[in-house]
Amino acid sequence: MRRTTTLALAAAALLLAGCGSQSGGDGGDDTGGGSGRVSPSATGTPPSGGCVSHAELTAADDGRTLCLTKGGELRLTLDGSKDRPWKPVAASGTALEAINSGFVIQPGDATAAYRAAAAGTAELTSSRPMCPEPTAAGQVSCEGVQEWKVTVTVRQQ
Repeated sequence: MRRTTTLALAAAALLLAGCGSQSGGDGGDDTGGGSGRVSPSATGTPPSGGCVSHAELTAADDGRTLCLTKGGELRLTLDGSKDRPWKPVAASGTALEAINSGFVIQPGDATAAYRAAAAGTAELTSSRPMCPEPTAAGQVSCEGVQEWKVTVTVRQQ
């Protein structure tokens, strides 16, 4: 990896870490003690089967169902590549409201962030090609698509 790329990634990581610790006036939990925060990737299910106020999703969460409390936040990052990029994440329904997710560092990644705005259900979806596009004449093309979907239920606290 080139030195400039390494420095840029380190700077971006520090910037994102600082942004994540900012206190917001939106009622979110910023105590840092972990209460009400769950990473579905790490735990699989919220504590006691209840809803969480904050969640971080990745490509590994494909097919999951998540319960988020109204006013809570959900952030996701789908790591892709220039050859196999993720499409922008789409959200159905009115339960989630898009908020600023920051910036994408690597070509092919998809990031998104949402606030749980109203009780209801939403589906988050994205997709990417299973294999890179052919780079030379005569190479075989792959028509496979990797789908990603998470269902989010928003409930009152």
